[in-house]
Amino acid sequence: MNLRVILTGATGMVGEGVLLECLQNPAVAHVLVLTRKPTGRTHPKMTELLVPDLANLSAVESQLAGYNACFFCAGVSAVGLSKEEYERITHDMTLAVGKTLARLNPELTFIYVSGSGTSAQSRQHWARVKGRTETELLALPFGAAYMFRPGFMNATTGQRNILKWYGAIAWLYPVARKLAPNFVSSMQEVGRAMINAADFGYSKPVLEVRDIVALARAKSVKH
Repeated sequence: MNLRVILTGATGMVGEGVLLECLQNPAVAHVLVLTRKPTGRTHPKMTELLVPDLANLSAVESQLAGYNACFFCAGVSAVGLSKEEYERITHDMTLAVGKTLARLNPELTFIYVSGSGTSAQSRQHWARVKGRTETELLALPFGAAYMFRPGFMNATTGQRNILKWYGAIAWLYPVARKLAPNFVSSMQEVGRAMINAADFGYSKPVLEVRDIVALARAKSVKH
């Protein structure tokens, strides 16, 4: 399949890592980056569409048709935000994008990055909000939908948008990969797993770290 991907969150660490994988992966024909601010990147396979508010895509709907995958990597930390603001960004904005794309591209595969520990029954507010978001996305009329729950991710060479604390612990990645393989992956594996999920699917809709790594290494029987 020639994937035409809509990607959000490209100015964040996860979205940028996934974007870099998409740009070099031959399964991806084109990437439309929805972003509030310029990414500073150019590539023949990439188009950048500035959108002030992802929760309101009405002005750009005509440019969103004809895509068969969405990699939704936009998100914020709950630290410093009120519960209401976190829910507005994490749940309301995500569902607004999902509903719009399901209407415009009913065969589309929607992939949402939540995170390890996500659960609608959690005592932690962020985990419950993401769990509810996952449940409601899976109920939308997409061709397919997958919820990705990555843990610690090793950045891809060339990434510019690295979290401040990342540099202090990045050296632990090789050790953690051996001692706790179910909690760590590389950013390349996350990107490749998304591409593979959109290309030939996966056996279950919610992917933990071990699923992400396995899917990243999988080969389609069609290839």
